[in-house]
Amino acid sequence: MQTVVLALGGNAITRVGERGTFPEQLKNIAKVAESIAELVIAGYRVLITHGNGPQVGNLLIKNELAKDVVPPMPLDVCVANTQGSLGYGIQQQLRNVLLEKGCEKEIVTFVTQVVVDPHDPAFYNPTKPVGPFYTAEEARQMEKTRGYRMVEDSGRGWRRVVPSPRPLAIVERKAIRKALEEGFVVIAAGGGGIPVVQDEKGHLKGVEGVIDKDLAAARLASDIGADVLLMLTSVRKVIINFGRPGQKELDCMTVEEAKRYFKEGHFPPGSMGPKVEAAITFLEQGGQKAIIGLLEEAREALQGQAGTAIVH
Repeated sequence: MQTVVLALGGNAITRVGERGTFPEQLKNIAKVAESIAELVIAGYRVLITHGNGPQVGNLLIKNELAKDVVPPMPLDVCVANTQGSLGYGIQQQLRNVLLEKGCEKEIVTFVTQVVVDPHDPAFYNPTKPVGPFYTAEEARQMEKTRGYRMVEDSGRGWRRVVPSPRPLAIVERKAIRKALEEGFVVIAAGGGGIPVVQDEKGHLKGVEGVIDKDLAAARLASDIGADVLLMLTSVRKVIINFGRPGQKELDCMTVEEAKRYFKEGHFPPGSMGPKVEAAITFLEQGGQKAIIGLLEEAREALQGQAGTAIVH
């Protein structure tokens, strides 16, 4: 039985143009659950991880609006909150879909901590925009009073930027692996996981930052010995020379080809770059195959009929 780590984007749960109400999120999750249910029924051992960008952004807006009434929660707590709420939604909707198909399956969500290096260069150069947009004057005030680092974001206003350190290890990996072995469908490392640092005694402490969800999925897949890392997104296949002469969709590429295309700049850091980097990392750490494909074509991608496969 193959173990598949299935990585969903946060935008699959809150779609562009939506307000992000929980009923909207549940409706979108129900659609996603149809694809996941196919894999479960087909006999794959499934671990689900997901993004949380829109959802954490909303929590940070609530923090800002209510700061004079209730204490704002730090970013690591906001990640933990969305792991719980989105995990609950995925558990519920996937269970409902499986029952409709005559399949009873236990599903569990892990609040997942991910160890990062306290000396990761990202902590000295925060680059990941989070939360709402502000005016230049508001941004200067937040830098002065709260110590935030604020940057102008593509002419849309000023935003807070936070570190995005690389994931080193999944704290709950043994429990996650045990649950998979017992036949559970597992949801873990939502939003890239809660970033924590570890001292010489092994004690953990949360830090302000956001871990890239695709790199965290690769780390999780390696830590539990998964066979396949399946990253589902809004595009059918990986494309090289996008928008230029020679544009081409790829059915398959080797690790060496992926590295070459990456160096040549085919995969921008804000879109396909982290997914290709995650695929390379997973394969170099012992994984069998990584696949990047369309959300609705998960089973076809695993059967080699859709998406882009990255192989040794």
